[in-house]
Amino acid sequence: MCLAIPAKIVNIEDNMGTVDMVGVQKKVSLILLEDIQVGDYIIVHAGFGIHKIDEQVAHESLKILREAASLLDDDTASEPMEDEIRGFGTEHDG
Repeated sequence: MCLAIPAKIVNIEDNMGTVDMVGVQKKVSLILLEDIQVGDYIIVHAGFGIHKIDEQVAHESLKILREAASLLDDDTASEPMEDEIRGFGTEHDG
């Protein structure tokens, strides 16, 4: 599964942009977008900027993604570790 992530453009050179995604900077193609400037927020998917969005919408989307990630973290913390699963049922009564 792939997610489209909101990102802020921090640099533009030719049709490539450097974007900041919650502190992580990546280079992405801006070839699909028009009238993009440093400081704009865009949706990034598979290395391409695909849509310009409002800053408030970007922050709200990031908030929702953080909340979803924390729910996943909580769910996986209660699940058995992979080693525990792999070893399950291999003990022999001796």
